[in-house]
Amino acid sequence: FVVARVLAALGADVSVYLLSPVKEIEGDAGLQLSRLKSVDVSVHDAARSEDWRGYIKAITGVDVVVDALLGTGLARPLDGYLRTVVNDLNACAVPIVSIDVPSGLSADTASLIGESIVAELTVALGAPKFPLLMLPAAARVGKLVVADIGIPDFVTDSVVGPSVKVITRAWARTLVVQRSAGMHKGDCGRVLLVAGSTGKAGAACLAGLGALRSGAGLVTVATPRSCQTIVSAWMPEYMTLGLNETARGTLRAESAEEILEESCDVIAVGPGLGRGKGVSDFVRTLVKRSVVPLVLDADALNVFGGDTTELYGRDGRDLIITPHPGEMSRLVGMPVEEVQAHRIEVARDFATAHQLFVVLKGARTVVATPDGAVWINGTGNPGMATGGTGDVLTGVVAAWLGQMKDAGMACCLGVFLHGFAGDLAVATCGEVALVASDMGKYFGPALLNLVDPSMRDELVETLPLEPHRLRA
Repeated sequence: FVVARVLAALGADVSVYLLSPVKEIEGDAGLQLSRLKSVDVSVHDAARSEDWRGYIKAITGVDVVVDALLGTGLARPLDGYLRTVVNDLNACAVPIVSIDVPSGLSADTASLIGESIVAELTVALGAPKFPLLMLPAAARVGKLVVADIGIPDFVTDSVVGPSVKVITRAWARTLVVQRSAGMHKGDCGRVLLVAGSTGKAGAACLAGLGALRSGAGLVTVATPRSCQTIVSAWMPEYMTLGLNETARGTLRAESAEEILEESCDVIAVGPGLGRGKGVSDFVRTLVKRSVVPLVLDADALNVFGGDTTELYGRDGRDLIITPHPGEMSRLVGMPVEEVQAHRIEVARDFATAHQLFVVLKGARTVVATPDGAVWINGTGNPGMATGGTGDVLTGVVAAWLGQMKDAGMACCLGVFLHGFAGDLAVATCGEVALVASDMGKYFGPALLNLVDPSMRDELVETLPLEPHRLRA
């Protein structure tokens, strides 16, 4: 009713269709309805389905529909008359703007509980609700704007329960510290990547690419000796370390001793390592004995599938894991579908139980910390669903950890910039043709774009503008 009155005052031709009898509108809503009498707004009683059938033709000819059918308390699928109305509005091909939550979505779960409005714009009141941020529900949200309705910060800050925040451009910008004039490569983090095996040397190359393009001062790629020449030839900026290997071209367990003696600020392990007892013993030794922060990905995580008793962080030594949903499924012993349906809860529970940092990759990457805090990332796109992009992320996170010394913030900034670079890359390459190595060219532009003071700070910049697609 308020939207109708304001639009009418601005000169729009506005009609209101009530799905409840006028006589039942009471309280604040009744007051706002009475105020419509002072402006030129038509109010139509559509409490019965036969009334609606008479109105739908007129509605298909409007420029925009404002969806104010339901609030945030929906707990069951729409049925009957309301379901018919929602389906008719979706079918009328008119842009829909939803207030707070598209009608038919639950405000408590990202799972689709039934039919709902498919909005082109959703204006969340005060703060975004979970389904506005997480798929599959987020695909029905369209462009997202969060409206300040006057809720004081101390109210939202005092909410009891684990913290869940969105990684916005404005916040990510605060994490990027200007380099001083006197900095040298040793000040920017020494990253040691342990990656690759016969047939998978490319994973090591891509992880190194992510680390170099994310500002690491020194990057050493430790890989089986048979892969060393391939890795060295890929980028001259890498230093390489050849390690003893098995006949299958995978690492031997005793190579862990050599890694532990290397001087570095961060060790990242996993991309393309392959599997086998040697790899398993190698990874377990590093997790048990390393005194520098670790980032574990891919085959390093598969070592702990079915038995995570040794996969723990500890005081003075941060541990970050970067699983995709399949790897997370093996770690927690539940189906991938279950992991995807409860991404926030699964990531948070594992992070707190194992006192480590979880980067659960995928659409809407989730970062969870040992104290139960969760961040949701909105950058990235379906073009990044190609082999190697996760390897790049391993290097990105390791590089920022080497520079920032704060594991949680390194994860957040890393996933934001990784997705942002992917968004810039897909604008040139398209979703189908994008490959992981394309992303290397776009980390610089992503950083420049992030810190450019002319860029706006609105939340919408890192949230969906259309189903399944995000733009910077």
